[in-house]
Amino acid sequence: MKELSDFVKERRKEVGLTQEEFAERAGVALTVVRKIEQGKTNLNLEKVDQVLKMFGHKLIPVSLKDLDSNEAS
Repeated sequence: MKELSDFVKERRKEVGLTQEEFAERAGVALTVVRKIEQGKTNLNLEKVDQVLKMFGHKLIPVSLKDLDSNEAS
């Protein structure tokens, strides 16, 4: 399972956008994209959801037990 920072950075690069371009399209400040891609932990969850929505994803809680069983498969 990818970390949020890796997921966002890889997806943004796949679509060929700079951090600035991506932030503008996602409707968030550049600092939000930078914080996410740097793996910062003090993030506004609404802003994270806005960013993830650009890729058709949403932030949801996942059981650690479920994560462990998926990684073992």
